[in-house]
Amino acid sequence: MRPLPRGSKKNRGISLGLLALCLAAAGCLQSQGVSLYIPQSAINATVEEDILLSVEYSCHGVPTIEWKYTSNWGAQKIVEWKPGTQANISQSHKDRLCTFDNGSIQLFSVGVRDSGYYVITVTEHLGSSQFGTIVLHVSEILYEDLHFVAVFLAFLAAVAALLISLMWVCNKCAYKFQRKRRHKLRESATEDIELQDVEC
Repeated sequence: MRPLPRGSKKNRGISLGLLALCLAAAGCLQSQGVSLYIPQSAINATVEEDILLSVEYSCHGVPTIEWKYTSNWGAQKIVEWKPGTQANISQSHKDRLCTFDNGSIQLFSVGVRDSGYYVITVTEHLGSSQFGTIVLHVSEILYEDLHFVAVFLAFLAAVAALLISLMWVCNKCAYKFQRKRRHKLRESATEDIELQDVEC
């Protein structure tokens, strides 16, 4: 086997150097990607509560943050902003949404209509992006219904107590009536016997 000429070794070294440089550049570009962390992916709330949809992201540069709301009735963008700038909030969420520079949003006085999926997308200026989802379930506490049930149960308890008292009184009256009747029957039987004795 013949040894390679000197020029080939030099070209091979340059090629390896370029390959290493490309790999390093690719590693740098990868390290500049967006990472997103969602501490709580499902939230249960009650009506009129203030809810924090909490997230944390990391990336190089200032990203664009967008939140979308998806429910059975469709999807809509509710807010978009860059940290440090004013947020572009949709009409449906004006005056009931607050944004934070870490990507989180807060919803004020939520209702049952706010139940659904909230999707956040964090996009870096180089084009890489990351998204995550938080599920919000808002339930309604029906104090009026509970009050009605409590009043109805109290009414039933009062009616039951009244019926038990009436039954007790009726039972006492029936017992006294039977005693009087027996006493009268005994008296009439005694009179009949006395009359029979007199006739004899």
